[in-house]
Amino acid sequence: QVQVVESGGGLVNTGGSLRLSCVASGFTFSAYTMRWYRQAPGKQRELLLAISNTGTSTTYADSVKGRFTISRDNDKKTVYLQMDSLKPEDTAMYYCNRYPPLFYWGPGTQVTVSS
Repeated sequence: QVQVVESGGGLVNTGGSLRLSCVASGFTFSAYTMRWYRQAPGKQRELLLAISNTGTSTTYADSVKGRFTISRDNDKKTVYLQMDSLKPEDTAMYYCNRYPPLFYWGPGTQVTVSS
């Protein structure tokens, strides 16, 4: 089954850290760029960061520059999102997807940052 499944979210205080994981299955993970997105209530899904199949990362969202880091482990078919210095405005559902994207998105993982 071709899918991605996110995990690692939770409730954290302002200034705290979380590491999200996204496990892929059903496709050749090592061949794809992977991306992290988030969607806050009432807002559109936002592209945050991407990592190429060879490990080159790109940050697309200015709001997370210097605070969020993307990495991957091709042997484990997993992409990670390290989130530091979290702010209340980082509260959202976080999703990963490959690029080109899967049609069906994973369940996401909720991150809530308390002020």
